[in-house]
Amino acid sequence: MIIGHGKGWSFTAHDFVDLGSQEAVWKSLQRLCLKGTIRRLAQGIYNYPRVHPKIGFVFPGVDSIARAIARKYSIRIQPSGAYAANVLHLSEQVPARVVYLTEGQTKKIRVSNTTIIFKRTTPKNMTLAESEMGLIIQALKYFGRKNITPEMISFLKPQLIKMDSKTVKVAMKVAPVWMTKLFKQMRGEKGPDQNTGQSVSKKSAAM
Repeated sequence: MIIGHGKGWSFTAHDFVDLGSQEAVWKSLQRLCLKGTIRRLAQGIYNYPRVHPKIGFVFPGVDSIARAIARKYSIRIQPSGAYAANVLHLSEQVPARVVYLTEGQTKKIRVSNTTIIFKRTTPKNMTLAESEMGLIIQALKYFGRKNITPEMISFLKPQLIKMDSKTVKVAMKVAPVWMTKLFKQMRGEKGPDQNTGQSVSKKSAAM
């Protein structure tokens, strides 16, 4: 089963609960660790490692580890802050503290030199969890309205244009007002202010 997921897969004992008793699963994982087939990243977290011919063991991505933990606790997670910006390639900064929003309990896990924080948040912030739009919202929140650059808008515009209308409508309900205006701008849609302006102009002309 581990091999079937491919090298680089991160997991916990919870991923094998249907294969035997907890004790049997733990013993199997311990044997695989001793053989070098898998590696223990932290307490209860394992990885089927990729091995580079020159640099050796390739440490798995943070998201792979976070999703293993999410499966263990049956929770949804949403990258936020600097990490969301990095995932979207809006920032080259790789944070040492990676924050995921979740509907589960707040917890902190240290893996190598990275601290993964699961931060409990409101249902509203989890509405678009694990979606591209959810990632965009969190990344833009990180930068803030005054720090959004034309380059960022140009980069995100194609993604917003091809996104299905249902997802965008949901985003309009949960994102900050300044962000909804930005989404409409990127998708070439007219905002309420523009429509109001047209109405005013027509009334003025009639008078």
